[in-house]
Amino acid sequence: NDIDYIVFRENTGGLYTGVGEFQNKGTKDEVAVQSMVYSYKQVERCIRYAFESLKKRHENNPWRGLSDDEMAKGYYAKLTLCGKTNVLTYVFDLWQRVFDEVAKDYPHIIPDYCHVDAICIYMVEDPKRFNGIVTSNMFGDIITDLAAVTQGGMGVAPSGNINPNGVSMFEPVHGTAPAFAGKGVINPVATILTAVLMLNHLGEEAAAQNIENATKDVLKKMKSMLVGQMGYSTSEVGDMVVQHL
Repeated sequence: NDIDYIVFRENTGGLYTGVGEFQNKGTKDEVAVQSMVYSYKQVERCIRYAFESLKKRHENNPWRGLSDDEMAKGYYAKLTLCGKTNVLTYVFDLWQRVFDEVAKDYPHIIPDYCHVDAICIYMVEDPKRFNGIVTSNMFGDIITDLAAVTQGGMGVAPSGNINPNGVSMFEPVHGTAPAFAGKGVINPVATILTAVLMLNHLGEEAAAQNIENATKDVLKKMKSMLVGQMGYSTSEVGDMVVQHL
């Protein structure tokens, strides 16, 4: 019940773009450089999408983590920027400035900041403090795996690669797990909830809500979220979700 947040990870820039070089490679004087590169447009697109998503999600259904005082002030959501402004003084200077700029367009969403290392602590000790988290590519890669584990494991975490203005791709956080192929022991909930994300993105909110509600009912019957410990096979879990629609 303490976990009710969504992570928005910028997925086109940062350290994962392969910008860098070797100097004196293969010698004892070798230096390796990996550059963290972000443009204003990349950062602004991600941050604005995060604010817009929280507005859509909570404008008529305020986040339950708000205090009475925050509710009285007209807030309905909170977005936390996850960064490292104290040491990544160029890239996260840009992220912080863009975050502050975009936040002005969403006066009913509380703008918040937290260092990435502190985020990891709070995700375990006090996850109810988060509503939405927006962050860079690498930080998002790391904290989403932690988020998945703290909510029940990789088998329940949905995700999507969103293009706000074009074709998007949806996939669960976990990989293909070929070692378990055909054994009927994999938890299908992450894949089912990923379909919920996709339907919401396509504007099919009613269908998405129906599937989400059915999945919630089935989760209450499962013994565990872990591989081979659900109390049901993969197909049985899927069939139960269908029966609860």
